[in-house]
Amino acid sequence: MTDQSSAPPILAAGRGQPELKIGSEEHKRVFCRMLLDTHDPYRPAVIPWPKLEDEAFKRLTGLPIWNIAVQIEGRASIAVRTYGEAVSDPLLKEAILMDGGEEARHKEVLSKMVGFYGIVLDPEPPYPAPRDAEWAFMTTGYAECIDSFFAFGLFDVARRSGFFPEELVETFEPVIQEEARHILFFVNWLAWHRRQLSWPRRMWFNLRCLACFLGRIKGRLETARAVKGAKGEKPNDKNFTATTSKALAVNMKVPDLMRLCLSENDRRMAKYDARLLRPVLVPNLVKLALRFL
Repeated sequence: MTDQSSAPPILAAGRGQPELKIGSEEHKRVFCRMLLDTHDPYRPAVIPWPKLEDEAFKRLTGLPIWNIAVQIEGRASIAVRTYGEAVSDPLLKEAILMDGGEEARHKEVLSKMVGFYGIVLDPEPPYPAPRDAEWAFMTTGYAECIDSFFAFGLFDVARRSGFFPEELVETFEPVIQEEARHILFFVNWLAWHRRQLSWPRRMWFNLRCLACFLGRIKGRLETARAVKGAKGEKPNDKNFTATTSKALAVNMKVPDLMRLCLSENDRRMAKYDARLLRPVLVPNLVKLALRFL
C-alpha cells in the first residue's frame, strides 16, 4: 500500500508476454484494457429473475441488507464517476468511467431485483458529488477491496448451502465477478499513480492511502461489534459484510471461512493477466490472522 522503493518492480511475463514495469505507460495500458476488454454488456432491464419457492422467497426477502447494498452502489458510482471526469488521460478516463457505469449498473440490478420480489426499501438519500474526487475514489476502492474479499467467500457459501437457488446465484455471478475486476483495476491504479508523483507528493499520497485504509478497517471493526451486540438495531451503510454473514447464518468456523475467502479470491483473480498486481493487503492480513487462529 505504501511501497516507497525507488526502483519500479518488474512483473514476470506470462507465456509469450513481455515483462511489465509497474508505473509505465504499458502497465497503464494493460490494466485499463483489462477492465475495458472484459466488460460484460448485460442489461439489468432484461434479466430473467427466477420465480422462487416459498422458503427461498422468505430467505431472500428476509435478508436485512438490501437498503445497504443499494446505497453502497449509489455512493460508489458517483464517487468513481466524479474522479473519472477529473482525469485527463483519455484511456484512464475511459476505464474509470466504465468502472463507475458498472457500479451504477449494480445499483440498477439490485433495484430491479427488489422491485421484482416486492422488497420495500427505505427512501434513498441523495448522492452528492464528492468535493475531494481522489479521496472518494480511494475510499471506494479500499472499501471494495475489503468487502469484496469476504463477499467472494460468502457468495460461495450461499451457493453451496442452497441458501439461494442456483438460478439466482447464476444471475448475480456477473455482478460478483465485476467486483473482482474493479479491485484488480484499483490496486494497479494505486501502484501506477504512485509512480507518477514526485517524492514529496508520493509521501503525501502514501499517507492518504494509509489513512483511507485504516479508516475502512476501523469502520468494519466497529460495525462487526455493533452487529454482534445490538439486536433489533437497523443496519447502517458500513456493515454490509458483517450483516450479510450474520443474515446468512454462516455456521462455518471462522478459520474455515477465511480460507474459503482466500481460495475464492485467488480463483476469481486467476482469470486475468498474471502480470498485473493482485490485491494483497486484505489477503495478507487474513493469512496473518490464520496463524493465530
